Amino acid sequence: MSEALEGAAALLHGADALLFCAGAGMGVDSGLPDFRGPEGFWRAYPPYRALGLRFEELADPVHFADDPTLAWGFYGHRLGLYREITPHAGFGVLLRWAASTPARVFTSNVDGQFQKAGFAPEHVAEVHGSIHHLQCLVACGQPVWPADGVSVSVDPDTMRAREPLPSCPSCGALARPNILMFGDRSWDPSYAEPHLDALAAWLRSLRNDGARLAVVEIGAGTGVPTVRRQAELASAASGALVRINVREPEVRHGRGVGIPAGAAETLAALARAIER
Repeated sequence: MSEALEGAAALLHGADALLFCAGAGMGVDSGLPDFRGPEGFWRAYPPYRALGLRFEELADPVHFADDPTLAWGFYGHRLGLYREITPHAGFGVLLRWAASTPARVFTSNVDGQFQKAGFAPEHVAEVHGSIHHLQCLVACGQPVWPADGVSVSVDPDTMRAREPLPSCPSCGALARPNILMFGDRSWDPSYAEPHLDALAAWLRSLRNDGARLAVVEIGAGTGVPTVRRQAELASAASGALVRINVREPEVRHGRGVGIPAGAAETLAALARAIER
């Protein structure tokens, strides 16, 4: 562990720019549930065990049309949870590094924790959207809008939402979270895309300037490898990839360093190694 930390600190030291790539494991130390496998999901949401519903089955846009109280029961609970959670100290470490070195965030998380921790919204690219924004279920033309002020009451025994459910301010139809779900063909990417395009432009400018980019990938597994692919592509030229992952820390030889530990403890240890 100490050897890996020293290697990671060496990769990060003196970098001209930093990219933080975060998956679901980034939020676990803040107290957010781990949905890895049906057992992990059911531990967080026991009522769904009785129904035999897995995360992949609930995170499906068809439920908003077919069974809206079921759909909003799940997402309404998550919206409330993400609003209440305080980002762990590891976010503060990244924010401190970003204050002294140009940095951007790429994440598959929809929880808004980077913005809550103090990162500028324009510096956070959310590839799967955000639960803090909504879209019209029938795509009436209403632009994506913030979920500020939207509150969903959920019965904890059934995990079903109580009426009234969030609605579109233009046409009154049911609203849904602006999140890319499984098998989702109706997600509106108009809020997420400008941030993703800005990140791509920033990375191009670094390459054109010959800047040395270091990438810190945190809690991103191989099940949905979107974040891993971004981290590996961005760090391909420099080989400066620091992968923090409890279960899957492996990095190809010469491409970086893997650390088999959690986000908060590893980032704190890296901060001590770099900042001493």
